[in-house]
Amino acid sequence: MTDLTGAPGAALPAVDRRGLLARLRSDRFFLVGVVIVFLSLFLAAFGPLISPYDPLRSTGEISTPPPPIETWPRLLYETVSGQREAPPHWFGTDQSGLDVFSRVISAPRADMTIALGGALISLVIGTFLGLLAGFYRNWATEFMMRISDVLQSFPVFITAMILVALSGRQTGNLVLALALVYTPIFVRLTRAEVMAQSSRGYVQAALAVGNSRWTIAIKHVLPNSLVPSLVQMSVTVGFAIILTAGLSFVGAGVRPPTPEWGSMISIGAQQLILGEWWPSVFPGVAISLTVLGYAFVGHTIEAEFRET
Repeated sequence: MTDLTGAPGAALPAVDRRGLLARLRSDRFFLVGVVIVFLSLFLAAFGPLISPYDPLRSTGEISTPPPPIETWPRLLYETVSGQREAPPHWFGTDQSGLDVFSRVISAPRADMTIALGGALISLVIGTFLGLLAGFYRNWATEFMMRISDVLQSFPVFITAMILVALSGRQTGNLVLALALVYTPIFVRLTRAEVMAQSSRGYVQAALAVGNSRWTIAIKHVLPNSLVPSLVQMSVTVGFAIILTAGLSFVGAGVRPPTPEWGSMISIGAQQLILGEWWPSVFPGVAISLTVLGYAFVGHTIEAEFRET
């Protein structure tokens, strides 16, 4: 058997891609997760464009409750057939007269931009640093791991809130704050996998035939160490959505009136005492379903790769 370098060594087991895809297609939780993930990305791109009302402009109807669900088929037919002059307020309106449905489907643009941006940056930086820490073991990489330990010792929410308070509530600062708090996770995952791969026969064989350590690390060790980080990426996006919403809920995230699920819950919660539940319940359900979708995808892929 030959390894990736062409030298004698332990060959890596091939992944049965057809079998893997067949199992994923037959997994209902995975399919539900994929649908939710696709819908969240679609709304992030087109939500404000397809919303029936302007998410930033009052409709003039203050605190209107959503129509009874049994009337939705009739209202939908009347809307599609043009019998209604204006679309119904499917999720009601808030105390400012803003259409809740329009804001719920427009909010993923802010939430997903921040969550995906932070998760992607933390994946790239964390994977690179983890590769260095796992393949080049010296005092510098050990010092880096101790810094990572310190960062992970603080609560994620508190750390992110402090960073945003120091840098400002702009979208770019929110993305960087999320990237910083999640980078240590990917550093540790990648480092552990790289250390395991470094002891494989194909690495020793590649060194023996004259390949540089950096070439081996980039071409062979890194691709074989990415699976845990890519799986974690899906779960991290879900956590990042919750963190983004949490920061906005306490007033440290996206500024109102920009549509954002956390700020919508915060503003709507003030009306709960008056019995107006809809401004906060619907964005809360949207957050729960979105995070659940990303968790389904991540955990299903993780379970499949554990078996292969």
